[in-house]
Amino acid sequence: MEKIFLSVIIPCYNEEENLKRNVLSEVHDFLKNKVFSWEVIISDDGSTDGSKDLIKSQIKGWKNFRLLENPHGGKPSALWFGIKSAKGEYVLFSDMDQSTPIDQLGKLLPFLAKNIGAVIGSRGLLRKNFPLYRRIGSIVFMAVRKLFILPEIDDTQCGFKLFRKEVALRSFPKLEFFRKEKRVKGWTVTSWDVELLHIIKKIDFRIEEVPVQWKDIDVSKSKGGVFGRYARESKEMLTQILRVKLNDLKGLYKDV
Repeated sequence: MEKIFLSVIIPCYNEEENLKRNVLSEVHDFLKNKVFSWEVIISDDGSTDGSKDLIKSQIKGWKNFRLLENPHGGKPSALWFGIKSAKGEYVLFSDMDQSTPIDQLGKLLPFLAKNIGAVIGSRGLLRKNFPLYRRIGSIVFMAVRKLFILPEIDDTQCGFKLFRKEVALRSFPKLEFFRKEKRVKGWTVTSWDVELLHIIKKIDFRIEEVPVQWKDIDVSKSKGGVFGRYARESKEMLTQILRVKLNDLKGLYKDV
């Protein structure tokens, strides 16, 4: 497999509305003149709307863009297919909605070093289009999470993360998500980020956290109403913290 510098992995599940905003053109325009070698992998998670057809038409003729068509398994599954297919020395996870725009990559790259396993975006609390109840919830979540795990990290949930590929290959399959036998149906909230960062820390790689721009511009209709989605996210994130802490106490991460 030909080695390149960077693989950008964009997971997709029923993102037709965001795709119509030409988010992929933004990614293409940013990367096309970069001096380093790169590729963009759109990893589809079994979309049931018009996402795949839109992607195929939009990336037609673009160099270094490709679509992976995978069975539905959830966001971690789509990312894992992308990691395994990636040719890059580094892999960047970037959400389709581009709430953190691709140009924020320039803020992450300077922090790459031999002992750095991940450079992660941090949104802060003064986020655009971020209502008061979510700001308060984020403060509570961060305080609870830091009490149990990863006290040195402020934002574990930003969807803009850069990994050394070898670290991603080693840590991703260890996620509890892949140990479950329950089949995923539809759009599902999964707070796997906390566990992934904990595993990377366990294998003695450093994690750098870098402030990035973030504005909620997600127009996808597949993820449920705002309040229902927020309630599910909050519940899942809090239970995930407890699961990771319990798994750690049981010694389940000793072999990573």
